Order: sequence, then C-alpha cells, then structure tokens
Amino acid sequence: MLNQGLVTAAYIGATILFILALGGLSHQETARRGVLYGMIGMAIAVLATVFSAQVTSYWALAIAMIVGGAIGLRLAAKVQMTQMPELVAILHSLVGLAAVLVGYVSFFGDSGYYTGVEKTIHSVEIYVGIFIGAITFTGSVIAFGKLSARIGSKPLILPLRHLLNLAGLIVTIWLGSVFLNADSTMGALIPLILMTLIALAFGVHMVMAIGGADMPVVVSMLNSYSGWAAAATGFMLSNDLLIVVGALVGSSGAILSYIMCRAMNRKFLAVIAGGFGGGGSSSAAAAGDEAGEVNPIEADEVAALLSDANEVMIVPGYGMAVAQAQHTVNELTRYLRDKNVNVRFAIHPVAGRMPGHMNVLLAEAHVPYDIVYEMDEVNEDFPDVDVSIVIGANDIVNPSAAEDPTSPIAGMPVLEVWKSKTTIVLKRSMATGYAGVDNPLFLKDNTRMLFGDAKESMEAVFKALSI
Repeated sequence: MLNQGLVTAAYIGATILFILALGGLSHQETARRGVLYGMIGMAIAVLATVFSAQVTSYWALAIAMIVGGAIGLRLAAKVQMTQMPELVAILHSLVGLAAVLVGYVSFFGDSGYYTGVEKTIHSVEIYVGIFIGAITFTGSVIAFGKLSARIGSKPLILPLRHLLNLAGLIVTIWLGSVFLNADSTMGALIPLILMTLIALAFGVHMVMAIGGADMPVVVSMLNSYSGWAAAATGFMLSNDLLIVVGALVGSSGAILSYIMCRAMNRKFLAVIAGGFGGGGSSSAAAAGDEAGEVNPIEADEVAALLSDANEVMIVPGYGMAVAQAQHTVNELTRYLRDKNVNVRFAIHPVAGRMPGHMNVLLAEAHVPYDIVYEMDEVNEDFPDVDVSIVIGANDIVNPSAAEDPTSPIAGMPVLEVWKSKTTIVLKRSMATGYAGVDNPLFLKDNTRMLFGDAKESMEAVFKALSI
C-alpha cells in the first residue's frame, strides 16, 4: 500500500504525461507519441489509485477491472475506423453515467459525514455532478444513435423548444434550492431524482434538435461535458487527479468545439439551439434543369485526366471511410507523385463524423503528413488545380454555402473545389449528404460524377492509369 505522499507524486507525474499527451495529439507527426504518453499516464494513475489507502476491497475492484478491461479489448479489436465516432460518443455516455452513479453513492454514503459549510459544498458538488453527468449520458446515447444511423440525422424541432429548455433550467435551479435546504436525506432525495429526470430529458432534447452537419461539434461538445462530469466526480470523491484530468478534458473539448464552430461559421449557442439540416435545401433540385445536367465519367477517362495533370487535389470525406478506400488512394498518390504530379490532400475541419477523422484514416494508410493540408492552407489554390478528386464528401464541398444565402449551410466555409479546372466526384448515388442539403456542385459544367463504391472506383482508376 502506498502512502499519500507517493500517491500524490504519482498523480502529479500522470498529470504531466496527460498534458504532454494533449500536446502530442495536436500534430499528426507527434500523435503516436501523444497516445503513448496518455497510456503511460493512465497506467500510473490507475496503479497509484489501486494501491492507495482509499481502496479497501480488492476483490470487487479486481472483478470490475477484469470485466471493464475485457469489454474494452473486445471493442478495440472489433471496431472499424468508420465506427470510431459512434464509439467515442458511447464512451462519453459511460463517463456521464459514472458521474450520476457516483453522485448518488456519495449522496447516500456521505449523508452524515459532513456538517455545516462542508455539507453545503459537498451537496452542491453532488447536485452539479449528477446534472452534468445525466446530460452527458443521454446526449451521448442520442449522438451514438445518430452517428450509427440508428436515429435520423435531421433535427427534431419541438414547438416552443427554447421555452421548454428555459423552463427546465428554472425548475432545476429551484429544485437545487430545495435540495440544499432539505432537513433530511429523504427530503433531499425527491428533488435530486426530479432534477436527474429533467437533466436526462434535456440531454435527449438537446442532441435530437441538432442536425447532421453539426455532429462533429456535438462530439467535441460531449467530450467537453464528459470532462466536466469527471471533474465533478473528482470533487465528490476528493480525488485531485480526477479533478485535474477532468478539467483538462473539459477545457480542451470546449476549445475544440469553439474551433469547430469557427470552421463552420457557426455560433456555439446556435448549434445547441438546433443545427443544420432542418429540412434540406431544395433550391438546387428545383433549378436542376436550368443549372445543368449530371456529367458521368468512367474510370479510364479519370485516368486520362490524371495522366495529363500537373496539380491534383484530393478531398476525402466520410464516403472514403465507409468504403475503406484510403489505402488505394495512397497507392494512387504514390504513383502520381512518382510521375512528378503535385498531389495534395485538402482536409475540412468537420470532414467525417468527428474532428480529425480524415487525418486518422490517411495516417493509417501512411499518406505523408507533409502533403495533407487544412482548408485554410489550400482553399485559395483551387483555381490552379487541374483535377480535384472528391471522395465521398458532400456538405464540405457544397457551393450553396457561398452562393445561396437561403441555404441551411449559408456562410459555412467550404472547400471551393468547383474552382478547379475539372472536379471528379466519387459517390454511390445523387443522395444528399449527412446534413440533408442538396449539392449543386454535381450539376456544374466542370464536374464529372464517378458513381460506385469509392474503393472499387479508385482501384479501377489506378489500374487504368498504370497500364
């Protein structure tokens, strides 16, 4: 058993490693090192906690760790790269659920331990921890359902939803006052349960009202919530490491949400109030006959365009992840670069279903980091690009954002692929993207549609090119 001094030293070391992990994860080149720092830090934190004086039942702890570890290993071995966003969402829900359960255990277990001001402070910690945890739990479950297509991506807009949210907040504050001033444990239990039910409902309502195109922001937002829930749990358990780590996760998630909102020209409160995709834009469809017709293209024709190109820009999207086409794309990229073609990748901040989704896929396929660029770095270069290849992306290359002020995505910064000399779009069909907004890019004169599975299409292009 470790004395408190060694436990504190271990917690400080783990905290430093977690900070280094966040720093490493901010760049593709150092991401693996960042993950390693995080793993080592978590191992130190777990071991220090297990062998601290606070643990008195090793059998129960061993059983919980074995069960949890087995589930984690199973998920890690089974999950596909395309399922990472929903996995992250469902893991966030477990953090929220843990905060709720710890809150109730603290409420019943510590009811006679604290007195006076300390009791008031601990009661506030319990109340706030359960509130944040309940919202995180149900919000993350709904996010999981949307990301895994078990729930539709279109927002559910209830009548007077803002008044409902305001009323729920006022009632929650009033119940908090009743909870803090209750004379008995049972007298405080009723407002605590009612608040939990309101928080659970609020989590469902909040995420159901958010449309598909805002889901990357939702993932980072729920990441922030899970951090604050963990911090609240740390306050309830008087665990300094949980407080610090929770604050790190909560603040970094909030910063990431802010960055995502800026990338989408959105305000955070606007996302919470109800996201993109409320009904989809029909303007492009209605004007389809006037705007132009779809121009299909075959793989050998794409190969001919690429063989004559000097500048090629590849824009990956969720369709590439679904088709697992990243390895074929890397082979094509290597072939073109060997022929002295300047190939670059343009990554939109919200491409895919979670921040960094496309970067992870390209790194998995060993695409060189130095040819992967963020939107702001290459958007002005599209007029000089001979061929842009859009692989399974939709909303992030939609010109309606820049050209149609009535579009649900008006003002959202997008990759301006339509300014290329030729734009090749790989899609299975003419269906709208996750936001449910029609895309006039498909009808432009310089756009060619290569229909089919992205992996099979890219393999056919590579085969025709290398003949």
